[in-house]
Amino acid sequence: MATQAPVPPKPVRKPSFDPEAAQRLEKSLAVRPDKNELIDRNILKDDTVAPSLQAAKEALERSQLEDKLEHALQARPKPEELVKGGILQEKDVPPA
Repeated sequence: MATQAPVPPKPVRKPSFDPEAAQRLEKSLAVRPDKNELIDRNILKDDTVAPSLQAAKEALERSQLEDKLEHALQARPKPEELVKGGILQEKDVPPA
């Protein structure tokens, strides 16, 4: 008849959470900013659009901003016009 090997004792398990850590977490959560403040500070994205469309919305907004900037740059006066208007001095005109 075979003898059975002795069964090792089961290890003593500690609770899965530290009460002090839980208390620190509660304090941190109590003072964290609300969702609207995080959106205002550009930490969170505004979630008025479905998540599947959010990347497309951001790309569209960026494209519109690029177009607006390009238009503003095209509409700005040339250095020669600024010299004629007395805004820029001849010596400050960048070389063409």
